[in-house]
Amino acid sequence: MADDDLYYTPATTLLEMIRTFELSPTELMTAVVSRAEALNPKLNAICTPTYEAAHDAARQAEDRLAKGASLRALEGLPVTIKDLVMTKGIRSMAGSHIFANRVPDADAPIIERLRDAGAISIGKTTTPELGWKGCGDSPLTGISHNPWKHGYNAGGSSTGAAICAAAGIGPLHQGSDGAGSIRMPASFCGVYGIKPTFGRIPYAPAPNNDNVSHIGPMTRTVGDAALMLDVLAGPDDRDMTSLTDQPSSYLKNLEADISGLRVAYSPDLGYLKVDAEVAEPVRKAVDAFTELGCHVEEVGKLWDDPSEMHRCFWVSNFAGNIGLLLDEWQDRMDPGLVACARDGLAVTAGEYVRAKQQRLDFYAKVQDVFTRYDILLTPTMSVAAFPAGLLMPYHWPQHPWDWIQWAGFSYPFNLTWVPAATCPCGFTPDGRPVGLQIVAGRGQDLRVLQASRAFERARPWGGARPAL
Repeated sequence: MADDDLYYTPATTLLEMIRTFELSPTELMTAVVSRAEALNPKLNAICTPTYEAAHDAARQAEDRLAKGASLRALEGLPVTIKDLVMTKGIRSMAGSHIFANRVPDADAPIIERLRDAGAISIGKTTTPELGWKGCGDSPLTGISHNPWKHGYNAGGSSTGAAICAAAGIGPLHQGSDGAGSIRMPASFCGVYGIKPTFGRIPYAPAPNNDNVSHIGPMTRTVGDAALMLDVLAGPDDRDMTSLTDQPSSYLKNLEADISGLRVAYSPDLGYLKVDAEVAEPVRKAVDAFTELGCHVEEVGKLWDDPSEMHRCFWVSNFAGNIGLLLDEWQDRMDPGLVACARDGLAVTAGEYVRAKQQRLDFYAKVQDVFTRYDILLTPTMSVAAFPAGLLMPYHWPQHPWDWIQWAGFSYPFNLTWVPAATCPCGFTPDGRPVGLQIVAGRGQDLRVLQASRAFERARPWGGARPAL
């Protein structure tokens, strides 16, 4: 197999090739690391490489298999880890000068699960400072670039993960999502990403941000995401919010006939601005669900705009978590994050508590939608990728920190803990990827995956590759 094809081979296929000795873990790792070394200087997706350790682990995996050991769920497969996740003995910088020298003494639960399943990390991926925004730059690691258009935003905050997936730097990538941070970069970079139901994958140590951050897979295919989710999902007592039920295999149950599903399609949720170059590919993508036999209904406003409530939480949490650090560090911080946190210092306790009640009421409204519909379809983003280094597209209202304006389709489902995924569904006229978001009720992760897989079959996206 030519290297160009190997780079984009799904993890599910790579596993079978390793099982039949058609491909060895060391051959695969050599190819992926070579790809990373060639492209990362241009893309800036991996901030802390662990290539030598990856080669060592690949040799160990090969030795295991040569001795007749059974194939583990992710045996020999390269994976990347977002730099917000704690990794024992490896820098976990969170894109910030504040934590530039932080080296944890323990792994997060998901790191243990990936390693125990045989996955091999090739490094930590870039993120904006503390994951605060949907853009791919930080004062510590610089600007990361979209593989589809150099000099353009790759999205955030799981920036490097999306870039690696799109660029063929390994098949499996870990992201996290507090307001769209899996779905935004996956949409901008033309790959698949799913934010599972909150608590489906344990997050420890958990960020102190009102329980909105979810961990999830970022991959090029739905099958690879299901494969990864099978390994990552399940309870862990280190995360007090982790779900106690152990899900059945997502991968084994992925293929399903979705005809008859009640599908709501909302092009703007009744209150959001959407660029025409995004809206049109999404509208065409929705037709696939009618072709698949679903009962598709275009709907208008399903709930009131939750943006002000979300902004209250967003600024308050950053104020509470880093407000005392601003005087010492603000000259080396992202100016937008500083402005966000300073606005949060002005939020009163009463305003914060009222926002918590608004969130409870909002959850009831969103959950009611999923008593009437099986899935909801929306654009993933209001915009396509825009020039890197900007917080706002030129044609949108400017603000010192409020990037949330163009991410209105994503954060409602963090606030309500329901699963949501983004599927590549087309391109703008100048070739920037566009994403279709698929959402279901709480706990319906498999339904989201099955709908994603049905769409992937109906509108295959795997042949699209950026010219690198």
